[in-house]
Amino acid sequence: MAQHPLRPGPAAFDGKTFAVKDWIVLGLMAVVILAAPLWLMADKGNSVAFIAFLASLLCVYRLRVPAWLRLLLAVVDLAVVMPLVGASSGTFAHVATVICMYGVLALGLNIVVGFTGLLNLGYAAFYAVGAYTYAIFASTQARNFMPFGVYPLSGNWFWLFLLLAMLVSGFVGFLLGLPVLRLKGDYLAVVTLGFAEIIRLLFNNLSKPVNITNGPMGITPIQPPMIFSLRLDKPVHYYVIVLALLLLTFVVVRNLQNSRIGRAWVAIREDELVARTMGVPVVRMKLLAFSIAAGLAGMMGVVFAAMQSYVDPTSFTFMESIVILCMVILGGTGSMTGVIIGALAVIVLQLQILKDASSYLTSLTTAGILNLPSWLNPAKYERLIFGLILVLMCIFRPNGLIPEKRVLQIKEKLGLKPKADAGGNAASKEG
Repeated sequence: MAQHPLRPGPAAFDGKTFAVKDWIVLGLMAVVILAAPLWLMADKGNSVAFIAFLASLLCVYRLRVPAWLRLLLAVVDLAVVMPLVGASSGTFAHVATVICMYGVLALGLNIVVGFTGLLNLGYAAFYAVGAYTYAIFASTQARNFMPFGVYPLSGNWFWLFLLLAMLVSGFVGFLLGLPVLRLKGDYLAVVTLGFAEIIRLLFNNLSKPVNITNGPMGITPIQPPMIFSLRLDKPVHYYVIVLALLLLTFVVVRNLQNSRIGRAWVAIREDELVARTMGVPVVRMKLLAFSIAAGLAGMMGVVFAAMQSYVDPTSFTFMESIVILCMVILGGTGSMTGVIIGALAVIVLQLQILKDASSYLTSLTTAGILNLPSWLNPAKYERLIFGLILVLMCIFRPNGLIPEKRVLQIKEKLGLKPKADAGGNAASKEG
């Protein structure tokens, strides 16, 4: 089957394969890619320009041009344009940072749900373990039960705690996996949900008899990252840190996916009995998937604690796990690029588009242009609209925004087409 000329892929760029329609689409995408960053640089506080800039990143991904050119465009946008804008607009830098944070979390959960086929509804528990690991020692909280040492620790310890929290959370994931990974389906989902609630309640009640977590009052203030005597406490600083962690995570997980470990995970997902028969160490591979995913969540928990300078148990509820799971399903289960785009879509919808639309309609009501009753306040329906969007996505794009490449290849060999391809717009493949 011929590859669509605007899809990213290994094939070299060949203008002779382009139809007139393809050239028009290519021209429009090129305009967006070039104009959106310039617009955002010229008007650094414009929300529409920021959303257009994020759309231009998707256009960069969709272009079928040489890989080095796509990489160059992405580097310019992410490493030059966004930091310059973030230095002036802390709001946009914060949104970009949150996108990158949840991108890492979605990549981690995708290892368990997408690669291995295990349903985990308690992923926020590992996120909480990492956050509290750093928060306790980067604040005065450790003085309550540590008779030695000087607390809070300096922000220079932040970098070591990224690794330490990864190891601690990974070990917690390993301990959880030992008794429960022989379970399947609904039973595993219920157990992971219960585990997450146990962790949250544990942090909520570890204030007596020894005050370790300060209970529901939370821990604050928490030291920001530092390099020697330089405090990295501005939104653009966190953006650069989390972007580097996202790129590193993507490379590591991609290498795992293409290794024997990744193939073992997929074999377990497709048919656990056959995988076991072929000699795949099923329990060991499941434990490894759980541990790696938990470690990535713990690493992001450290960043969250430092960025917020405050943690409490309400930040790690069941809804947090569901939001991350929605990112994986919305982007495309098993697709690494897809889950990152799913994280981008969910965060931009929640933090930017829906809130801006709600604020705009509220301002019109206040100015007397619209006459909306109080029960029809748009702010009350943000989650309803978000839920409807998810339902529509599941109906019209059941495989996600960017389905896993392997799934699409199988469907092509069988002569099948996803529902989204019925109108001729084939689903994008993961490059």
